[in-house]
Amino acid sequence: MMQPKKHHAGGGEPMPVVIVETWSGKSDEQKATLIKGITRAFEEIGVTADQVHVIIHDVPKVNWGTQGQQASKLPP
Repeated sequence: MMQPKKHHAGGGEPMPVVIVETWSGKSDEQKATLIKGITRAFEEIGVTADQVHVIIHDVPKVNWGTQGQQASKLPP
């Protein structure tokens, strides 16, 4: 789930802050790929890379509910 938000840096142009909430366990390389992809998507609409901020929240599956139960209890 991504929630783009816009913040202003020093009163200038708004800069997007994308918050990604995902299950824990992704490697540093996977996170780097995700950050690059999100940044690239903003660049395609004219936002420069230095304006894009990506925050990744790792959530343990035991703390994530889906289908009426903890994600940690779902079959793989």
